[in-house]
Amino acid sequence: MNRRNFIQKSALTIGAFGLLPNGLWAKSLQDTPFKIKDLRGGVSVFTEKGGTIAYLNTPKGMVVVDSQFPEQSQHLIDELKKKATNPFKLLINTHHHGDHTSGNITFKNLVEHVVAHENSLFNQKTVSQKQKSEEKQLFPDTTFSDNWKQKVGKEQIKAHYFGAGHTNGDAIIHFENANVTHMGDLIFNRRYPYVDRSAGANIHSWIKVLDKTLNTFDNETIFVFGHAFDPDKITGNKEDIKAFKDYLEKLLVFVEAEIKAGKSKDEVLKATSIPGVREWKRDGIGRGLQSAYEELSEGK
Repeated sequence: MNRRNFIQKSALTIGAFGLLPNGLWAKSLQDTPFKIKDLRGGVSVFTEKGGTIAYLNTPKGMVVVDSQFPEQSQHLIDELKKKATNPFKLLINTHHHGDHTSGNITFKNLVEHVVAHENSLFNQKTVSQKQKSEEKQLFPDTTFSDNWKQKVGKEQIKAHYFGAGHTNGDAIIHFENANVTHMGDLIFNRRYPYVDRSAGANIHSWIKVLDKTLNTFDNETIFVFGHAFDPDKITGNKEDIKAFKDYLEKLLVFVEAEIKAGKSKDEVLKATSIPGVREWKRDGIGRGLQSAYEELSEGK
């Protein structure tokens, strides 16, 4: 390759990188598989693989909400250790699913306490026993039924349980001073949700949980979502909560009408859309349809 061609190709390469959004440009330079975004009041979010992680970094200690998988939680721990030598005070699980708790084990002998709703602990133990994976778990040592609260540094952290939703053990974690709330998988933002009926999920109750959420938090609250169709939209506001609640309501209305029309479960599952639902995307529409059909058929 002559010098002129080399310079031209180099310029094209640099120019192509220049067209990338700032986040992707930084990622290409750092070659990190994860993203970290600061929110407010010392609270940030970490995304890589699995449910969204939120964390608080204070001089008095760190608080982490959810842990994804072991590799991802190790990436988070390594990154946080670069920033500070503050101890890990709390690891809080929003619920028991593996993409939110498999990384707990990485915090063994590192974090002081693991916190979750009592049903989440029961579900995590039940699943791990069936899978014979108990040795790969770090189970919560602190549980609650309705709510739980603890102060770390100047931040007050409160966990709420409003009832069954995505599972029967979904906790909502509120960093009160920062006014940032982690919803876990109670919100799939513009993405069809997984409804875990084997762990006590209930769509009717889920709608009530979202009503309580809207009444509990104010219009300035930043909400963190477990999953989103657009990876950059794992945070949002009350309008996103209302939109997901509207999806669940329309899902029940549609399936109930199909049942009254004499449709079988297989016929209902052939639906490729739900009337009035336009924003929800990605594969998985059948999961909600099946769960709604089973729930309505059982009269729940």
